[in-house]
Amino acid sequence: MTANIDNAGVRKAAGTTDSAAPAAGATDHRTGPWHDPALTPGARADALIDAMTLQEKISQLVGVWVGASDEGGEVAPFQHDMEEAVDLDGLLPHGLGQLTRPFGTAPVDPAVGALSLSRTQERIAGANRFGIPALAHEECLAGFATWGATAYPVPLSWGATFHPELIGEMAAAIGRDMRSVGVHQGLAPVLDVVRDTRWGRVEETIGEDPYLVGTVATAYVRGLESAGVVATLKHFAGYSASRAGRNLAPVGMGARERADIILTPFEMAVRESGVRSVMHAYTDTDGIPSAADGQLLTGLLRDTWGFDGTVVADYFGIAFLKTLHGVAGTFGEAAGAALGAGVDVELPTVKTFGGPLAEALAQGLVSEALVDRAVRRVLVQKAQLGLLDADWRPEPPVLAAVAGGNGSVGGNSQELRGTVRLDTDENRALARRVAEQAVVLLRNDGTLPLAADAGAPARIALVGPNADTPTAVLGCYAFPVHVGGRHPGTPLGIELPTVREALAAEFPHSDIVTARGADIDGTATDGFGEAVELARGADLVILALGDRAGLFGRGTSGEGCDAEDLALPGVQQQLLDALLDTGTPVVVTLLAGRPYALGRAVDEAAAIVQSFFPGEEGTTAIASVLSGRTAPSGRLPVGVPRHPGSQPSTYLAARLGHASDVSSVDPAPAFAFGHGLTYTAFAWGDLVVERGRATTEGEFTFSCTVRNTGARQGTEVVQVYLHDPVASVVQPVQRLIGYVRIDLGPGQAAGVRATVPADLASFTGRDGHRIVEPGDLELRLSASSDDPRLTARVTLTGPVRTVDHTRRLHMSITTELLTDTP
Repeated sequence: MTANIDNAGVRKAAGTTDSAAPAAGATDHRTGPWHDPALTPGARADALIDAMTLQEKISQLVGVWVGASDEGGEVAPFQHDMEEAVDLDGLLPHGLGQLTRPFGTAPVDPAVGALSLSRTQERIAGANRFGIPALAHEECLAGFATWGATAYPVPLSWGATFHPELIGEMAAAIGRDMRSVGVHQGLAPVLDVVRDTRWGRVEETIGEDPYLVGTVATAYVRGLESAGVVATLKHFAGYSASRAGRNLAPVGMGARERADIILTPFEMAVRESGVRSVMHAYTDTDGIPSAADGQLLTGLLRDTWGFDGTVVADYFGIAFLKTLHGVAGTFGEAAGAALGAGVDVELPTVKTFGGPLAEALAQGLVSEALVDRAVRRVLVQKAQLGLLDADWRPEPPVLAAVAGGNGSVGGNSQELRGTVRLDTDENRALARRVAEQAVVLLRNDGTLPLAADAGAPARIALVGPNADTPTAVLGCYAFPVHVGGRHPGTPLGIELPTVREALAAEFPHSDIVTARGADIDGTATDGFGEAVELARGADLVILALGDRAGLFGRGTSGEGCDAEDLALPGVQQQLLDALLDTGTPVVVTLLAGRPYALGRAVDEAAAIVQSFFPGEEGTTAIASVLSGRTAPSGRLPVGVPRHPGSQPSTYLAARLGHASDVSSVDPAPAFAFGHGLTYTAFAWGDLVVERGRATTEGEFTFSCTVRNTGARQGTEVVQVYLHDPVASVVQPVQRLIGYVRIDLGPGQAAGVRATVPADLASFTGRDGHRIVEPGDLELRLSASSDDPRLTARVTLTGPVRTVDHTRRLHMSITTELLTDTP
């Protein structure tokens, strides 16, 4: 969550550099075993805890929301509508756990921001008895959320790639940029499984399937952690299942849905990624807020799954136990409830873990042992990051040369300005690869690909509210949208080619004429006439529709921008219909944060191209798909509805959730999860079930062949779904258990071989335990959730088997190129 930020309430002006001294009469402990890197992080933390006062321990459990100085001075705390002003001078002698978003609060040159952060860290370390700096965290949902950093596609686009390895590569690049300027922790990825696409934060999610979410998110975590940045899983757990898709609304779901859908991606990431932090969710489930749920944050996360990192609060989430949930009467009670449940760090700023917690401790309402438990986790993490090392220095890598290795933070801010480039050519190329693989071709009557040479359409009418808007490619957590909007007149900091500019570059032989037609969420139709006139005089219409990202109602997609239904915002559907009526072929191009019902376009548009806020290279990627320079390979991570009000918005429905004769509502999507067309054709065949019977602790094996029978290179995504026709509890009709991308040239074929452990057929039984039952199953090899190509019918034998968190989570699926000729 992000609150409105202004400059009110600053207790210490930005740009000052004096250092606070340790508390009067306190012993200075600048040397001690906690500084010895030869000891384990746990031993170092234990030694430090033994030497700390209670107040010093509490101070390690809080953050302060700050903004770096664009003049190179120290960061300054900010006040906003959900916190009181922070007395930094009074706080620092006891230490400080975290600095919240020094780069992501206001526009700041990266090098100057690094200098500001360095000087602040020098002051923090110099002010407390043990020389401990703060841990700095930032948002990194679609790239490092700071001015001038690369804006990558949003997570929903990550899911559309069905390519975890590529997302891991992207995350590593993001992490390197963050670490280079002194940031230690990133607040990503989001592992919320989409349950209702009306929810404004759908753009922040990876998709509607827990296996897709888990595999992609796990790859992202590995990438970020490989750069030395602490990744943070969020929001644990259930945030996306809020009723009616309303942000921060109550969550209505049973324990089985929570276990088998909501928790599955988190379990995978904790087990497989090396993640070091988890953020609790805002919401309550069945009356228990996540921030006060000890069974979730301690019993499941730590005792069962073995997580040993830190649990951090979602912004203001501990205070919400009092103000929103009403399960605490005071902020001290809220602090005690969260600390007891397993929350270690209060973010974004000191509120409940400060004075209220200290008072509750003094009154004996909270045990100091809980503080010791939390601070140990914090200090272990600081030791892992090198923040307790005797030779720790405040300057990050980009300033090391400026400091000259002498241990002091130097550098002139004016000389530094412009010397650090976070949006490198390599980053942009990577952002383009992700965007290209995330573009989904939903419909094509043969109009695409368009010729880009002299055979291109002579006249293209580019119409729509996203036709010439630079920020149309950005989600709500991209810096120019998230923060830049509060600083009018500040340059974007990165190049954002518009759709018009990208098309002009891609189709130099075409005359491209443009009309806006309508605003994103406007009600005026007076621009329709110009748009229709241009369409009638053109050979082709490219219609750029979609969303405007924003926060808390300032956009049509994003945090707090929930939708009442899934109709295109404003009058965009009417504009679409008016252009279809012209008879000129219409290629609908969507730059959006969620899927929308598209009405007549599903059957009448020449083509439909879906992108989910594809980042700074997104329009270039879309143009290259339109021309065929890039072969479309994206697949839908969420289904596209046929009707604005149809539910559910997920393919993971039981039989009663599908069309029936006893309801007038058909919830079938227009385009299902996993759908995506190519510019070629693929033939699937030669299915061989090598092992079709197995015990409930065994495995199945099968193989098949996929051949490119067309004349162009293409990518097929083989998706394996499990269908359990008879089970002791109601199951989704099918669910994804594995997938693989296969790139094939014309005439090429690949052999696909898979081994499926019986564990993947497990589900939560009637008694709450996860089980594998004997019986017949179907393994559907599919091009999408509604397009099965081959079906392997298999049987599990033997007794019902109980499994736990050590069960196998993946099938083995490999491919081998077989031939280069038909």
